[in-house]
Amino acid sequence: MRAFRSLMTLGALCGVLLPGVVDAAEAVRDPWEGLNRKTFVFNEFLDGYFLKPAAKGYQAITPEPVDTGVTNFFANLREVPSFINHAAQARPHDAAEDAGRFIVNTTLGLFGIFDVASKLGIEQKETDFGLTLGRWGVGSGPYLMLPFLGPSSVRDTAGRVVGIFDYPLTYLPPRSEMPLRALDIVDSRADLLEAEELITGDRYTFLRNLYMQRRQFLQGGKVAEPSFEDEFEDEDF
Repeated sequence: MRAFRSLMTLGALCGVLLPGVVDAAEAVRDPWEGLNRKTFVFNEFLDGYFLKPAAKGYQAITPEPVDTGVTNFFANLREVPSFINHAAQARPHDAAEDAGRFIVNTTLGLFGIFDVASKLGIEQKETDFGLTLGRWGVGSGPYLMLPFLGPSSVRDTAGRVVGIFDYPLTYLPPRSEMPLRALDIVDSRADLLEAEELITGDRYTFLRNLYMQRRQFLQGGKVAEPSFEDEFEDEDF
């Protein structure tokens, strides 16, 4: 159970889920594999020499209750873009739950440090602008490994750009925003240290397949027996 929860943490923070059936159509989803792998090597270099050591140091000096509080704080901020996107997806019930979670955790949870909403049974539901585009019929497009940012797709990359503007930290003065973003990144990476031990085989393929299926799960709610057929045709790219 602990290993499963760790992998779910990996999925939640990196946008991935459990691997499943992969067929020949996989190549259609990753037509730029050569370039993607080079970008992946670059990201792995940065992670291995900079981010991962920082995460290990952070984990070593941060008491677990403080670490949990930091994670909860940033998760609470993400309820704002979740609310906006659930509303844009015409999912009023989910949007209402996002708003409820944010209000409860910001007030009773002391600015989100304590996840009171979950104890009250208000479920957290992840979404973003990439999924909003998918809700209204935009296909995901090929898999794309982004420098610094990691796994994505053509549609999700556009969603990331729009997502800059619905995240509360964006509107803080730079002297406040940048340290908080750095803390968010290091805290998220620290939460993955245990989970990444579950990665087997070729890391690039493993994380790509997990990402693709996690996005499929968030879009449609099921991952069983994925076909990996893309909504885009080869000639579009």
